[in-house]
Amino acid sequence: MPSNIGSSPVPEPAVAVGEDPRSYARLMSAVYDATMAGHRAPARPREVIGDSWQRLIARGIDPDVGTEPVVETAGLEMLRRASGLMEVLDEISHGLESLVAEGANILVVADAKGRVLWRSGSPAVLMNADRLGFVEGANWGEGSVGTNAIGTALVSQRAVQVFSAEHFLRSHHSWTCAGAPIRDPRTGQVIGVVDVSGPAPTVHPTTIALVDAVARLAESQLRQEHDRTLNRLRAFAAPILARMGSPALAVDTDGWVAAVDAMPLHNRILLPEQLTPGRVRLATLGLCAVEPLPGGWLVRPAIGDDGADSDHVSQVMLDFSNPDTASLRVTGESGSWRHDLSLRHAEILLALAISPQGRSAPQLAEDLYGDRSRVVTVRAEMSRLRKQFAGLLAAQPYRFGGSVHLDIRYPDDRRMLLPPSTAPAVRTVRMGGVPQNRVEDNG
Repeated sequence: MPSNIGSSPVPEPAVAVGEDPRSYARLMSAVYDATMAGHRAPARPREVIGDSWQRLIARGIDPDVGTEPVVETAGLEMLRRASGLMEVLDEISHGLESLVAEGANILVVADAKGRVLWRSGSPAVLMNADRLGFVEGANWGEGSVGTNAIGTALVSQRAVQVFSAEHFLRSHHSWTCAGAPIRDPRTGQVIGVVDVSGPAPTVHPTTIALVDAVARLAESQLRQEHDRTLNRLRAFAAPILARMGSPALAVDTDGWVAAVDAMPLHNRILLPEQLTPGRVRLATLGLCAVEPLPGGWLVRPAIGDDGADSDHVSQVMLDFSNPDTASLRVTGESGSWRHDLSLRHAEILLALAISPQGRSAPQLAEDLYGDRSRVVTVRAEMSRLRKQFAGLLAAQPYRFGGSVHLDIRYPDDRRMLLPPSTAPAVRTVRMGGVPQNRVEDNG
């Protein structure tokens, strides 16, 4: 994995240190009016701004009308989970809280397409943002709302500050914004933008440098978290690989290699988008047998296989027999492994195990909290759980996958099932309300 994607260009503030923002705003207003009218301007806009204006003029966008931002609220939680930015949200908020705490600015995090995923700020500044359609789920890409720090940062691949009349849409001239792209440190690809916006008089030349620094800190945190994830998978998989004594490698859910034995070293292998345990043909390795591991996959080249797909069933045991420690044990072609479960994950897996038809997010919320409205929390937990136990759990509805043969081991005294739990589903099982066709007691 690359440890450094390279240094970013030095962020250029819209208003230089010591420059009068009001004078610059008046000049830019004259430049804007002349440019949009097709006349000779009294000065040139900054290169990043001029390039953006020309792109939008070429597209025929009317600076006095623009377009209504497309708002995607129905799938917002899915966009958030898919962005790869949830892990650094606290880092971003903490790094920029000084700019937002004063109440004049709004903090926004958008995805790689410019869609607003999160925003925070005072009620007054959020209300002003609402009037521009600057809301969660709105597409703030350059092609949607013109020159702005989110969309233009995505196009230019650099930190951008946009002040007053530098915005392409006239309706945005009362605002200033500074945005910086966030890159996936593993690939160098931009996965989102952090932005601080507010009334034009709040412009400050240091804002863009601070926003850019926070974006770099977020990238550093993403790199460290990925290293920790691979190290955990490597520590877990190394003994398994050693026992096998045949070519194999362990990869995370994105295909990054954590450990390898008796095979050429790979940095990453391309995995199918929907991967399940069994035989699968991989572009890099050919036909392989894949089995789930905590946080990834065990991959073995199917040497000498005739190429035919074969059914593969993972034997999964949910062991609740010890009131102090719940665990999950998986047995596959290459052996078995055991993983201790947190209380919340044990509750979720139990709720799914007693419902072979699957559970929707509202149903799981009721199973866990007695409150069907807590779907956001449930979806976040299921996202983490499905990533940790790749291939064992399916979605829509949430359930154990079809390649899983599931057994459950209960304590001798059913009343001792997960003693700290207050989840309604657990209380039901304690009282004996369990579908018997999916359960095996201690034998």
